[in-house]
Amino acid sequence: MKLAKSERLFNRSRDHIPGGVNSPVRSYSHVGGAPPFIASGQGSRILDADGNFYIDYVMSWGPLILGHAHPEVVEAIRKQAALGTSYGAPTELELELAEMITDAFPSIDMIRLVSSGTEACMSALRLARAYTGRDKILKFEGCYHGHSDGLLVQAGSGAAHLSEATSAGVTSAQASDTFVAPFNDLEQVERIFDANGEQIAAVIVEPVSGNMGLVPPEPGFIEGLRSITLEHGSLLIFDEVITGFRVLYGGYQNHVDVRPDITCLGKVIGGGMPVGAYGGRKDVMETVAPLGPMYQAGTLSGNPIAVAAGIATLNALRRPGVYESLAASTERLCAGLRAVRDEVGIDLRIRNLGSMWGFAFSDTPVTSYAEASQTDAEAYRKFFHDMLDSGIYLAPSPYETSFLSTAHSDRDIDNTLTAARDSLASLA
Repeated sequence: MKLAKSERLFNRSRDHIPGGVNSPVRSYSHVGGAPPFIASGQGSRILDADGNFYIDYVMSWGPLILGHAHPEVVEAIRKQAALGTSYGAPTELELELAEMITDAFPSIDMIRLVSSGTEACMSALRLARAYTGRDKILKFEGCYHGHSDGLLVQAGSGAAHLSEATSAGVTSAQASDTFVAPFNDLEQVERIFDANGEQIAAVIVEPVSGNMGLVPPEPGFIEGLRSITLEHGSLLIFDEVITGFRVLYGGYQNHVDVRPDITCLGKVIGGGMPVGAYGGRKDVMETVAPLGPMYQAGTLSGNPIAVAAGIATLNALRRPGVYESLAASTERLCAGLRAVRDEVGIDLRIRNLGSMWGFAFSDTPVTSYAEASQTDAEAYRKFFHDMLDSGIYLAPSPYETSFLSTAHSDRDIDNTLTAARDSLASLA
């Protein structure tokens, strides 16, 4: 596959943009090579600057659940753009979207729109601290909640240790307010709370991790977090930036009998436009200014174009059969991959939930970041480039989740399985 123009663009970009990219995972540091520069997207496919088409399973890292340039979303954006791109003032559209989200999530009484998932998680943690009067939070290894300072941390040595910064520029004081536990390790959470429970404002968790591959919670894990936080007077925050409206209408919390105190949402509620939100119980959300003392603001919060795109997306997702069809297509793809795996005889773990799917080159199940970090990254690198050469666009990292959209067809799946068979056979 020729990528001459993309390579030239990448070389130019490195003169003006750090690493040539505006988000690190786009740099192909995990898989090597220069990334194709994308020129357009339509339905399930994207077109790069060199004229190569790809079946896209990244889907802008999840939010494009209706595919690229869905006609109803494009029309909503076009119509609103003609009326103005930003007002910095309230609109009826943002109220409509807020009502749609609160209707979809039984745990959300009130919601505040922001501009990104990172901003939603950062604000949710500030809110938890303001509401509880406590300073510390607990997160999990391998769960990504954006790049705010207190979340760019990893576990320190020792059983119930405070964390250490994983990024330059994060102070030790900021890192020291964050406890870190292994995902799916309820015993570790209990030990941390037994020693420090009165200091912990909240636990923040991806109920299904999408940033160390697709790793669902072990039975009882989410329920255990709810029980522990209630016992110690801490809040439970679900980061559903990825899972919100992906697993089913609403989020993963509608899949289980657990209600968090605060929920964070991301770009899917804006049809892929820059938007996010955090919401929860009324008494908690009334702590947010101007009702309460927790300050958070944003000129582009509730941006009318993003909100219009979100309303169009959620209206499409509410139609009968959408999620059943998405889950069936995802299962068809993953069942086909399992059959190919068994046919060629290679160690490959494949998981799917709703329209999310993921895989890892491993001979054992992956339930935590420690296990994800032991998977065969070299095999993934080879598989990634084989699939790219065959016109299949996967995440350029072995630690990400893949996504289907309503635009993916049976033919797309068949072509993907044909390419996967050829690549996996060469790896076996």
